[in-house]
Amino acid sequence: MNPQTLYRRLWRWHFYAGLYVIPFVLVLALSGTVFLFKPQIDRWEERQYRQLPVTQPATPSHQTEAALAAFPGARFHSYRLPENTGDAALVHLALPDAGGMRDVFVSPQGSVLGSLNSDTRIVEIARRIHGTLLMGSRGSWLVELAACWAIVMIITGLYLWWPRGRSAAGVIWPRRGSLLRDLHAVTGFWISSLVLVLLLSGLPWTDVWGNAFNAVRAQLGWVKGVPPWSTSGEAPLPNEHAGHDHATMHGEHAGHDDLAPLNSLVAHAEKESLAFPALVLAPGAALFGPPSPDWVITSNTQNRPLGMTITYDAATGAELSRERFADRHPIDRVVGYGQAWHEGALFGAINQAIGVLTAAALMTMTVTGFLMWRRRRSAGVLGAPALPADRRKPLFVTMTILILALLLPLLAASLLLLWLVDLLLPRISPAAARWLGLLPSCANASL
Repeated sequence: MNPQTLYRRLWRWHFYAGLYVIPFVLVLALSGTVFLFKPQIDRWEERQYRQLPVTQPATPSHQTEAALAAFPGARFHSYRLPENTGDAALVHLALPDAGGMRDVFVSPQGSVLGSLNSDTRIVEIARRIHGTLLMGSRGSWLVELAACWAIVMIITGLYLWWPRGRSAAGVIWPRRGSLLRDLHAVTGFWISSLVLVLLLSGLPWTDVWGNAFNAVRAQLGWVKGVPPWSTSGEAPLPNEHAGHDHATMHGEHAGHDDLAPLNSLVAHAEKESLAFPALVLAPGAALFGPPSPDWVITSNTQNRPLGMTITYDAATGAELSRERFADRHPIDRVVGYGQAWHEGALFGAINQAIGVLTAAALMTMTVTGFLMWRRRRSAGVLGAPALPADRRKPLFVTMTILILALLLPLLAASLLLLWLVDLLLPRISPAAARWLGLLPSCANASL
């Protein structure tokens, strides 16, 4: 296959990838940007519960009892230690009758100051949009498929962009005479590596790929403890409530009579200097995976390398286990670094700034690609590049298809569907095939 034929075939892949991901990129970039600033947004939401007087402080058990008294029938899930002296404690409750979760803020003196619905907090809404488009598992599949095709878009875009003897103008920086095209290509050049890292680091959270990855981990013996992440496709257990900032509910949790160990556990947590948010989880509660029958002290920080989990026997209070980030399996540590980067927590403000830049560049590429398509598309056709006359696939294309299909199951399924469309539609409906650019006589457009 000659280079021009290969170019046209990859150009067609790039076109379909870009066309499909346009709406998803815009939604995911905006919702992801919100999530990048989770610490700042959470503090803003909780601003009235910070920097309070600290005279005559109450014990954590007394604070928790006050929260339970304010919501009769609720069950205690976890106690979040104040970030700074004078901040209210956050008592996380499961409301009765499947009423959801509630973040209850209790003053240092033990008075309930107010509460927030865990499901309607700003970052939680952004997280659900980002992960499932508020559509559950079906939305998760669409997001995962968009991520797969975004990877195709970046790889094929780099091939199409490759200079091939051109000067740096239009490659490294945009030219004034072809600003729209160059904004699309040059922006892609500068951020392609960042986008690929962002896409790949988000895959463990996805439904199909994430669950398949966990299955492979188990089969290869890579499992060392419960993975500190959840996939959006996991079937919920009774009373489950999942989220990045708050724990997953499983089964029964501590009530008024089970709070005796809480004071000493909070004291232990303070001595450990755990990264915020530091939580004391009641027996029967869990952040990820199955519930623990024992008390658990853990840091639910987004910066995973700072995390640590300590388990205490529910009956005796003795320490049972201690796990730091460095104790996890190397694969889990790689995933943890990637997820911390994905959420803008690995390098603090620098990581957040790079995340915003990446999101803005992605939206720039999407908008400029859409404008180029609208500008060059002929009336009455989709505007996809025509298939090359030579239908043979060179080894490069074949290997690329096989590798992507093996690594990305949803992409494999969609590629199979596209292949069937390319093969059958010209025979079934020539008019539709011309509109899609599958027949040589159709109008061609370029990106």
